[in-house]
Amino acid sequence: MKTQFLLFLCKLALFCFIPALALGQQGSSGNEWASYGGDSGHSKYSPLDQINADNVQRLEVAWTWNSVDEEIRRNNEIIRDRGSFRSYAYEVTPLVVNGVLYTTTSLGQIAAIDPASGETLWSFDPVLYVDGRPAVHGFMTRGLAYWTDGEQERLYYAGGRTYLLAIDPATGRLDPQFGRGGRVDLKRGLGRTIDPSLYAVSSPPIVVGDVVVVGSAMTEGTDFREAPPGHVRGFNVHTGETQWIFHTIPQPGEFGADTWPQDAWRFTGGANVWTMMSADEELGLVYLPVGTTVPDYYGGHRLGDNLFANSLVALNAETGERVWHYQMVHHSVWDYDPPAAPNLIDIVVDGQAIKAVAQITKQGFTFVFDRVTGEPVWPIEEQAVPQSRVLGEITSPTQPFPTKPPLFLANGATEDDLIDFTPEIKAEALEIFQQYNSGPLYTPPAPGDNIIRPGWSGGANWWGAAFDPESQRLFVPSWAHFSTVNINPPETTDSDLTIRPRVRDLSGPRGLPLFKPPYSQLVAFDMNAGEKLWHVPVGEGPRDHADLQGLELPALGNFEKLGGPLLTKSLLFIGQGFETNRLGVYDKDSGEEIWWLQLPARFHATPITYMANGKQYIVFALGGGARGEPEQLMALSLP
Repeated sequence: MKTQFLLFLCKLALFCFIPALALGQQGSSGNEWASYGGDSGHSKYSPLDQINADNVQRLEVAWTWNSVDEEIRRNNEIIRDRGSFRSYAYEVTPLVVNGVLYTTTSLGQIAAIDPASGETLWSFDPVLYVDGRPAVHGFMTRGLAYWTDGEQERLYYAGGRTYLLAIDPATGRLDPQFGRGGRVDLKRGLGRTIDPSLYAVSSPPIVVGDVVVVGSAMTEGTDFREAPPGHVRGFNVHTGETQWIFHTIPQPGEFGADTWPQDAWRFTGGANVWTMMSADEELGLVYLPVGTTVPDYYGGHRLGDNLFANSLVALNAETGERVWHYQMVHHSVWDYDPPAAPNLIDIVVDGQAIKAVAQITKQGFTFVFDRVTGEPVWPIEEQAVPQSRVLGEITSPTQPFPTKPPLFLANGATEDDLIDFTPEIKAEALEIFQQYNSGPLYTPPAPGDNIIRPGWSGGANWWGAAFDPESQRLFVPSWAHFSTVNINPPETTDSDLTIRPRVRDLSGPRGLPLFKPPYSQLVAFDMNAGEKLWHVPVGEGPRDHADLQGLELPALGNFEKLGGPLLTKSLLFIGQGFETNRLGVYDKDSGEEIWWLQLPARFHATPITYMANGKQYIVFALGGGARGEPEQLMALSLP
C-alpha cells in the first residue's frame, strides 16, 4: 500500500509539473501577435477558434493594405525604373501589439496599421535604400521585433546597408537615445572592414530581456577572402551599445578554434544566422541556427569540422556566453545551413517532462534536444558518408543522423529516386540523371556537374515549422527542391583558389520533375513519441500533364515553394506561392484540405491571426518580386 501511495504521489507531481512546464511556449495570446512566430519559441500557434472548420469557407477579404513603398516607386524615377530596386518577394510577417498592427516594407519603411480596418496610422521612412541594393536578395525584409518593460516600448528593425533601428511605436520616430540618432551601423564592430555590398540583414532580430540579438545574411558566392564573418551580436535595448559578440568563427584560444585552420578566423566568412532565432525568456537563453561558411560547396581553405558553422548554439542572452551547442553538419559542402528558427517545444517522453528544442533542416531531419542541457532527446548516430574527390578538399568521414523523428521528406539522389510513372519516362529520366555526379545524402560535390538533393532551398526553409502546445504535435511544410552544382577545382594544390560553383535547377523528362513525388507536402509529428502521424501532398502537381493522362495518379504536390504555417485551435493555414497563389486550410488531425482561397498575387510569407473588435482576422503578405506585383497585406475575416 505504501509503495502504491508513493507511486500515486509521483504521478500526481508529474501531472502537476507538466502544465506548469508547458506555460513556457503557449503561442500567441489571441488578441496579439507580438513575436515573429507568435511567441519567442516560434510555435506559430494561436488558441483562437472563432474561425473553424464549420465556417472557414465563409472567409472573405476584410481589407487590403497597399505598401507605402508603392508611393515611393511612383514618385522616384530611379527606383521606379531600375529593376534592382524590386524586392525579391514581400515576405514580411507583421506584429500586432496593444491594438496596432506593425509591419515593414521591402524598401525598409515601418508602418503602423489599424488591425480592424487596414488604415495606415503612421509610416516612417528611414531612407535606407539610398545606399544601394542590399546583399543577397536585395530589398527584402521579414519583419520587426518588439520590446517592452511595461512602461516603455520599442520596435527594432534591421535592414538596408546595414543598420539596426529603434523606433517608438507611439510616434513612428527613431529613439534618439539609441545608437547614433536611433540607429546602429551593423557593419562596424565585426573585427574586419566590411564590404556593404556583401553584408545584409533580412530576418528580424529577437529581443530577450534587455538585449536585442541580431544575425546577418551575406552573398554566398563570393571568394572566401572577401566574405564577412557571421558573428552574432547582442545590443542594449536602451543605448544600442554592443553588449556582447559571439564569434561563430572562433578566435584563437576560444572553444572550437581547433576545428579550423590556425588563421582561418582572419579571412573565413559566413557561419552566419540568416534566418530567425528563438529564445526561452524564462531560461534566459537564445538559440542560434548558425549557417554554412562561404563558399557553400568547397572548404579546402577551412579543413576541419568548422565549429560553429551548421550548428544549433544556445547562448546566455545577457552575456553571450555559450551554454551548449550541437553541430548538425560537419564541414558542410552542400549549403545545408539550418534554414528556420528552432521550435521550443514542451513534451513528455517516456513519462519524463522535457523542455525541448526542435530544429528542422533542409535535409529532412528534425534534431531534438533538451533545451536546458543540449542533450539529444533521442539518439543521434554518427554514420559513415562518402568522401570528396576534389583536390584540396577533405570532408568529414561521418555525419550525424537523428533516429527520431523520421524524415519529413526524401533525400539523396540515386536511380531508385527517379520519376517512374511509365517505363519510357523512367528511361528518359535515367538518361538525364546519368550526366551528373550524385549519390546518397552527404555525397560531396565532385569535379564537374553534380545533383544535390535536397538543394539549397530545402527541404524545409525559412518559414519553418509550427507546434501545437495542446497536442504536442509539430507540423512541417517542405518542398522537394534539388540543385545542380558545377565544381571547377584548382588544377594543383598551389593554384589560386577561385571556385565559384554554378547552382541551377534541372528539369526532368518532358518537362516533368526528375524525381518521384511528393513535390511539396505537410507532415505532422507526435513529438511525445517522435513518430509521424500523417503526411499529405500540398497541391495537385503535374497530374494534368499530357503524358500522365489515364494513370489515375493521386495528388503529387506542387513543385514550388510554400508559405509558412499558421496553427489555430482546430485548423492549419498554409499558402502556396510563385505559381499557384493560393491559401489552403487543413484539418490538424487528418491533414485533409477542407478549404482553399485563390490569391491575386504570389504568396511567400507566414500568416498571423488575432482578435480586433470581437473579430478574428487572418493576415498575410502578398506580391513583390521580379514580376512587379504590388506588395500588399491581405486580411481575411468572417462576414
